[in-house]
Amino acid sequence: MTSRPAAAQPLSDLARLRRVRDRIDREYAQPLDVEALARDAHMSAGHLSREFRLAYGEPPYGYLMTRRIERAMALLRRGDLSVTEVCFAVGCSSLGTFSTRFTELVGVPPSTYRREAALSTAGMPSCVAKQVTRPVRNREATVAGPHVA
Repeated sequence: MTSRPAAAQPLSDLARLRRVRDRIDREYAQPLDVEALARDAHMSAGHLSREFRLAYGEPPYGYLMTRRIERAMALLRRGDLSVTEVCFAVGCSSLGTFSTRFTELVGVPPSTYRREAALSTAGMPSCVAKQVTRPVRNREATVAGPHVA
């Protein structure tokens, strides 16, 4: 299978992919699946997944989960919600899947992150905390500690 650069993708496909990405960014807490996203973009699920990965470096579902984990990190830093409440607030329906994906991206389980991240970002403006605690994509996180700079 050959991979072509994003510049070689037709502009209409890139526009549709941008709309899909924007929808994921807006509706991350809603029940979204690749088939529904593809149907709305007038593509097959396989074609959407391939083209989205080519354009953005990860498949649509991975991008969705990254968005959910980013929001979960912010909610956990606040400290007023339990891990279960955060899981459902960001649109995940399985606490196990949420915890597994969170650990893959952040490097520590959500409960550990909740305990430690509030201390790590104390006194830091939320806009800065969001930048320095951004999850690492594509399973690059180490298990050494929470991903805070």
